[in-house]
Amino acid sequence: MTTGKRYQVFSIKETKQADGKLTSIWVRAGSAWVNRDGSFNVYLDVLPLDGKLHVREAVDKRDEARSPTEAVAV
Repeated sequence: MTTGKRYQVFSIKETKQADGKLTSIWVRAGSAWVNRDGSFNVYLDVLPLDGKLHVREAVDKRDEARSPTEAVAV
């Protein structure tokens, strides 16, 4: 892991639609950074209701059109 590298933290909620399809809603929960010793600092803006968080590399603002925060049918 690279020191200072930024990550995004998400809470993913799965809901069932009226037609029975499962939909995943990604909510931005905060950010994380890698420390010199390889550990993480995680700063949360919200707390997940189910206790689960998903961490992934931060995307550039130019890539927001492909952002995982959009609802995705599963």
